[in-house]
Amino acid sequence: MPQQFDHGYALLIGVGESRYPRLSLPVTVKDTQAIYAALIDPDLCAYPDNKDHIRVLNNKDATRDNILEGLQWLQESAKADPEATIFVYYSGHGWLNKADNRYYLVQHDIKPTKLAASALSAEVLTEALRQIPAERLLVVIDSCHAAGMATSKDPEEIIREVEQEDIELADEFEDFQRVSPSKGFVEQLKQGKGRVVFTSSRGEEKSWIHPDGLYSIYTNHFLEALQGAANKPGDTEVKVSNLMNHLSKVVPESVRQFYQKEQTPNFDMATEDFVIAKLKGGKGFKGWQEEESEAEDKIKELASVEIKAAGDGAVAAQNSTVIAGADVIGEGIVFGNQNTVENKTMNQNPTDSYTKYNIKINKGENIKIGE
Repeated sequence: MPQQFDHGYALLIGVGESRYPRLSLPVTVKDTQAIYAALIDPDLCAYPDNKDHIRVLNNKDATRDNILEGLQWLQESAKADPEATIFVYYSGHGWLNKADNRYYLVQHDIKPTKLAASALSAEVLTEALRQIPAERLLVVIDSCHAAGMATSKDPEEIIREVEQEDIELADEFEDFQRVSPSKGFVEQLKQGKGRVVFTSSRGEEKSWIHPDGLYSIYTNHFLEALQGAANKPGDTEVKVSNLMNHLSKVVPESVRQFYQKEQTPNFDMATEDFVIAKLKGGKGFKGWQEEESEAEDKIKELASVEIKAAGDGAVAAQNSTVIAGADVIGEGIVFGNQNTVENKTMNQNPTDSYTKYNIKINKGENIKIGE
């Protein structure tokens, strides 16, 4: 019988859609959706599936204020639960201000003409993390995405696009360089007891998308690690060291194989090893050789899972209720058996391939499907 990872708390951030379209990175949302689905799966990581334990900020929800509010929630959760294990995952742009060597995460609501003032600086993020009293805290930053990841571009490319239209905007971007989180930034983040910081690449290396287009290569292998790729037969938990061992080996290999480029994950650990999730719901692991095929199928399956059971863009997973208050809108919408949808409008584009899904709604009121 699956065991729940009762003391797990996660904040997942996929910037995806930027207020400034040239900075949008849709694939980052696929990353957070898949990690979310793996975390709450009772037969995988077994985090409790509720807003008290896991929150996701994607697209327009990934604002500076919402990210800081999410970190405040983690602070309160850790204070209330002395055994808390905290997991923060960010997928999006990360830029270095060449003028003062300060690093910034570029969230949804940045102001292009005021990047330094509106983006989430390393100092602000570090201070928010420092306030979280958990003795087990993992921060993963998958930034500096490479060409091929939707509309991802270097600041220099953006300058060439806009300088004829808006010289003020071009001047602002000229001060920034898209690089992996600096060593100084990582050193800041790991301050405090029990901190571990992962970054998907180093220096001027890029973070590459998997050729199948589902996720970044880093996230694809992260999902493998959550399913036991570096564990031994009989294990019931995934530890930080398991993640490190797998990612450090296979991410560079995959990037060389697919792109003949270098991508070197970085790990900074200022604590003893700790458990980050259940493995196979705590039921026991047969070994990666036996489990790999099923795990790879599961990774593809996770790509179809949408997030949120409440709010804008709400989506129904199996045995869940969509709470009234906003339309169910989006790609890859999944409906499971025995779902309850109340007072909702299901907007789906008839030109898309949603007709391939068999939709079962056990109970519904005032439901509309289509235009």
